[in-house]
Amino acid sequence: MSQSLSHHLLVAMPLLQDAFFARAVVYIVQHDDDGAMGIIVNKPVAMTQAELFGNLGIPAESSATAPPLVFGGPVMRERGFVLHGDQQEWESSVSNDHWSVTTSKDVLQAVAGGTGPARYQICLGYAGWGAGQLEQELASNAWLTVPARAGLVFDCAPYERYDAALSELGIDPAMLAGGGQA
Repeated sequence: MSQSLSHHLLVAMPLLQDAFFARAVVYIVQHDDDGAMGIIVNKPVAMTQAELFGNLGIPAESSATAPPLVFGGPVMRERGFVLHGDQQEWESSVSNDHWSVTTSKDVLQAVAGGTGPARYQICLGYAGWGAGQLEQELASNAWLTVPARAGLVFDCAPYERYDAALSELGIDPAMLAGGGQA
């Protein structure tokens, strides 16, 4: 592996037609010689944050400004992964030098109570790559990469993140072969 893509975004090229990854923007949490872990951040799901908390029996303060839940990837889709920009310690977190992904209920309880991370995205599932798999996909031009920026991941609406990520690279999505709106 030549360089880690931790704290980068993968942006799916139009040729990537896999149902899970077509037009996906994936935040790479970890990437090393053993593989990679990422969270898709641009595919909203029908479930709301209030419904998720209700299903988990977590009392929640009403928040009309809660970010929509997103499909985080095909692995462990029934489990919540909270991508957040703070380095606060939670019961079960995976961190890089910038952001963390937490899977423990304590972060959800804090979010529900209004004391959680200021910037967060709740994702259902995650994406994983085995050793060398992501490098092969990059070599076959399945993905573009762009450094992650909090404004793009936490402030942009999920459905706007694909075009915004391409714009970070100076690319007009309509100019990509097959890149028109789906």
